[in-house]
Amino acid sequence: MTHLPGWLVVVDMQRVFGDPDSPWTAPRFEETRARVRRLVAAFGERVVHTRFVAPREPTGAWVGYYEQYPFALQPPDAPLYDLVDDPGTARVLSATTFGKWGPELAGVVGAGPLTVAGVATDCCVVSTVLPAADAGLPVRVVADACAGSSDDDHRKALDLMGLYAPLVEVTTTDAVLAG
Repeated sequence: MTHLPGWLVVVDMQRVFGDPDSPWTAPRFEETRARVRRLVAAFGERVVHTRFVAPREPTGAWVGYYEQYPFALQPPDAPLYDLVDDPGTARVLSATTFGKWGPELAGVVGAGPLTVAGVATDCCVVSTVLPAADAGLPVRVVADACAGSSDDDHRKALDLMGLYAPLVEVTTTDAVLAG
């Protein structure tokens, strides 16, 4: 099987964002999940999954954040931080920050290009995409394989990322797969 070029970064497809009872639920998580699975199959071995996890001891502005969301102050191996799908042999990078772009992810994906899917569009996705683009990587954001904290916030984040063209391209699952 021929796989798509570049790397797929699957951002934070975790129980905490998929559970309808979670304060952090992304309402269209399940719709997104089905499309992410299709993309994972198409990229083969060139997939990286990320996980948002709480720090052991919040510092700086994170102190107030976790005062607002104390349920999330759990260890990285807590069930709420589990990925919803088995990543198989794919790399899994965990971070205590919304954005996952940094030396560890850069060391895996090199010069890219990146295709990004996951949740939440208006938080961890945008916080990963913009620094990667700023570092010079071409980035595709798969709009229908991302879910926001609301439909309105999802659209606003996509519009914001679209302003970074040609560094960032907003596309669809079908367009990526037609590749």
